[in-house]
Amino acid sequence: IRSPFYGMLQTKGDAVISIVADLQDPPSMIKDFIKKWEEGYKVVIGVKKKSHEFPLFFAIRQLFYSIIKRLSEVEQISGFMGFGLYDKRVIDILRDFQDPYPYFRGLISDIGFDIAKIEYTQPARKKGKTKNNFYTLYDMAILGITNHSKIPLRLAVMLGFFVSFASIMVAIGYFIYKLVFWNDFSVGIAPLVIGIFFFSAVQLFFIGIIGEYIGAIHTQVLKRPLVIEKERINF
Repeated sequence: IRSPFYGMLQTKGDAVISIVADLQDPPSMIKDFIKKWEEGYKVVIGVKKKSHEFPLFFAIRQLFYSIIKRLSEVEQISGFMGFGLYDKRVIDILRDFQDPYPYFRGLISDIGFDIAKIEYTQPARKKGKTKNNFYTLYDMAILGITNHSKIPLRLAVMLGFFVSFASIMVAIGYFIYKLVFWNDFSVGIAPLVIGIFFFSAVQLFFIGIIGEYIGAIHTQVLKRPLVIEKERINF
């Protein structure tokens, strides 16, 4: 996440093209990017519509895109992985953010420039292995949500009100029913145990969400550098 972003910030040309080294982003699209850039677009991106990767991974990615698009307060582009051309003005703005743990895809939409989108089919990986695993993909997903959405927090508040209201209604109904059918109404302990487990699960879920937001805030306030340079070669 941070190393590619840091590399882009070190560039000084009129435009920057971001492309993965394993060539799953087709270099043949560069000429199309430049053409759109010459037409006046400050951001030209490749949007992956199909992929020759493992179908399950592609389906999971599409599910993530659909979820974050509904949650995010800015446009989230399905199939956008960072592959694209970015004008010098865009890079200058990204430098001003000084974000120690950026969600690049969201930042590009947050800037507000018109975006030219070019669709492509991602080829299969010919050599090497991906460094992504469940944790890195989960981290990326949570980063996108915590950086660009307050909906999970507001959902916790609304659900809390709803559950509180429902609990009061059930308690009143239980009390009235017990008064009317004092000797015949015996529920037992099972509903109580089920209710405790249910509300405990809901609480743990939203405590986890709040924890993710607190973790994101903690990362921001530390203000650590994006990366520590060991050396530069031909740069």
